[in-house]
Amino acid sequence: MAAGAVRRYDPDRRQRIIDAAIRVVGAKGIAGLSHRTVAAEADVPLGSTTYHFATLDDLLVAALRQANEGFAETVAASPALADPEADLAGALAALLGEFLGADRGRAELEYDLYLAALRRPALRPVAAEWCDSVAAALAERTDPVTARALVAVMDGISLQVLLTDTPYDEGYACEVLSRVLTPSPRRAP
Repeated sequence: MAAGAVRRYDPDRRQRIIDAAIRVVGAKGIAGLSHRTVAAEADVPLGSTTYHFATLDDLLVAALRQANEGFAETVAASPALADPEADLAGALAALLGEFLGADRGRAELEYDLYLAALRRPALRPVAAEWCDSVAAALAERTDPVTARALVAVMDGISLQVLLTDTPYDEGYACEVLSRVLTPSPRRAP
């Protein structure tokens, strides 16, 4: 530090960097993310980004973890999980509709970060944390295998809506989720 220079206490800087990374990915995709673009977006010195996040993967892990929190917390807080008489399939279909309809750009951003785990192994544990946290919340109303199947179905429906640019069909989602919750009897071979 230069003589006479004063280090400024900035307790929110790390969070501002994460928020800036999320905005950069939202605007430019994963390919547009660099320490330099994030520093510019956060209005912090470049050294601050590398101080808090040594690698881009470290920064992506923090961004993905933050992006994942919203939906998992919404599912866990759903009154349908606490009420064994509530229509779980209907509640999940409605939550999915809120997620996809409230801010499509935000949903696309979250899946952009989530799917980055395909090419960035450092992100895989965070993607798995999201699946595990949603499945754990759903296991309160069903068994662990069915809970994981519900997560897979919600992921699949979300990806189909986002990738095909089709409107979300809550009735269809409810029907599919209901089938996972109450499977039809096995057919004879």
